[in-house]
Amino acid sequence: MKQVTICLFLIVSFISSAQIDRVEPPNWWIGFHEQELQLLVYGENIGKTTPSISYDGVSLKKVHKTESPNYLFLDLLISKNAKPGTFKIAFKPLKGKVVTYKYELRQRQKPAEDYVGFDSSDAIYLITPDRFANGDVSNDINKSLLEKKIDRKDDYARHGGDIRGIIDHLNYIDEMGFTALWSSPLLINDMNSGSYHGYAMTDFYKVDPRFGSLEEYKELAEKSREKGIKLIMDMVANHVGVEHWWMKDLPFSDWINFQERFENKESLVYSNHQRTSNQDRYASEVDKKGMTDGWFVETMPDLNQRNPFMAKYLIQNNIWWIETLGLGGIRQDTYPYPDKEFMSEWAGAIMKEYPNFSIVGEEWSYNPLLIGYWQEGANNRDGYDSNLTSTMDFAMQANIVSALKEEEQWATGLVKIYKGLANDFIYACPEDIMIFPDNHDMSRIFTQLNENVVHTKMAVAYLLMLPRTPQLYYGTEILMDDTAKPGDHGLIRTDFPGGWKNDPVSAFTGEGLSKEQKEMQQFVKIILNYRKDSKAIHTGKTIHFAPENGIYLLARELDNEKVVIILNKNAEPVQLDLERFAELGLEGSTLKNIISNEEVNWEDSLELSGEGAFIYTTKLN
Repeated sequence: MKQVTICLFLIVSFISSAQIDRVEPPNWWIGFHEQELQLLVYGENIGKTTPSISYDGVSLKKVHKTESPNYLFLDLLISKNAKPGTFKIAFKPLKGKVVTYKYELRQRQKPAEDYVGFDSSDAIYLITPDRFANGDVSNDINKSLLEKKIDRKDDYARHGGDIRGIIDHLNYIDEMGFTALWSSPLLINDMNSGSYHGYAMTDFYKVDPRFGSLEEYKELAEKSREKGIKLIMDMVANHVGVEHWWMKDLPFSDWINFQERFENKESLVYSNHQRTSNQDRYASEVDKKGMTDGWFVETMPDLNQRNPFMAKYLIQNNIWWIETLGLGGIRQDTYPYPDKEFMSEWAGAIMKEYPNFSIVGEEWSYNPLLIGYWQEGANNRDGYDSNLTSTMDFAMQANIVSALKEEEQWATGLVKIYKGLANDFIYACPEDIMIFPDNHDMSRIFTQLNENVVHTKMAVAYLLMLPRTPQLYYGTEILMDDTAKPGDHGLIRTDFPGGWKNDPVSAFTGEGLSKEQKEMQQFVKIILNYRKDSKAIHTGKTIHFAPENGIYLLARELDNEKVVIILNKNAEPVQLDLERFAELGLEGSTLKNIISNEEVNWEDSLELSGEGAFIYTTKLN
């Protein structure tokens, strides 16, 4: 009998004991408009405890238990009178020892108004960090993670690029003329393979140790700010990696979409990718569900943002990163795929806390109606308000490529650009739309334009003059290509030359670059550095003239500054009659060619030496 009593006591003690493995967000700040904070607490049997808090200005309003015994969600109210400091949260089990956790409230480092996002005055440099530069070889392999190798010969393996590599080359980014930096995600992707890109996150609060540490991420943010470079963070609200820590112990039966099929190891339901179902007044419910709830791939579970705890978790996580890093913007991946009502709530919550902030959402559509639908201020018939400052102009990008590739019907081609820009009437704020020649998910612009250097220069020059917020992908400035396998993601994300020790070619120093690569790099650098200080390009009036005889002219003007770009598809020299452009008020003016520094008189005609982009400004100094 004595032995049985001892065994029962041990069993009861074991069941009633609890532990805390994580609390998220790991800290918070005083002074937000939203005074409620919801903590996710995870640990064995923590759901069987009763929590309590004793701290001036902080009250525990509600405790939520989950279907798993290992979670609690705590609703805290942080009053305006709360002071920075550390307080204890006590978790009392039915029997046994009370578990305590120290939680910190911090003072915000700067007022909300000082979080200024990117806009049309910026030029954004997009990089894939694993492929940009390896600044710390000691973190290349982490034996505690599932993928335990690097192999630069394998386009889908990790190559070793990291945060230190970005920090080491901030001077290059700055000197090129970029004013904002967007890196694809740097959070941990502890997946078996193919997760170098960062979009299969396995912990929303942890930097991938192969990229570096949280302190290095903060250093990148601080050193970027010192150079006037805004740091944009790539967020993912739609999905996680299947190795995410919570996938082994989900808190609710509706935490992810089609969860029952995942848990029963049944065949999954994949997204139908019918993004128009978000706007289509005739769309069936099955198509809508197939779009938002379906998984991308079997290794990326689709998150259910209709679960209020998931929704709160994602919003708070993004605010935590804005505050922790002092961000200058967010890029939200796969914007139309999550629940669209949640996305409005998400963007609205962020913009409420940071009124001068910027968020760009990825809408991969060639239809301006769909692109414009997601922007804040859109006059949507269904009354939908996205709260989103910016979306991405895949439509105009496609028009530019199509126009420049038309060799035989050049006049028709340039009209495509002209008519494409004419669609700006649909946008609430065209200047906030993000334009780009290429990105990490599509073929390099040099490949798209059949490796035509002149056309590549024309494409880049034109989009940098548009009433848009421009983004360039690393390597575009040196004509990087994926011609061997067009569209292959691993090849699109090729290593940036010079980012690894002993690279025979370096884009940072120019060593080993071809003449054409050096000229392209200088071409981009000149335009970006002019654009950096050009108020006319940032916010000026735009006027363009319908193409004639293979020539298209667009002008930007503000106060005394006027900038003119002329796209010429004629192979031979042309005398351009300037009479048609009289309304620009340039007659008798002296203008300077931004690229060559040559001065010209705007009189009766202007000689164009051949095919290409010609950019002139009234600013002579």
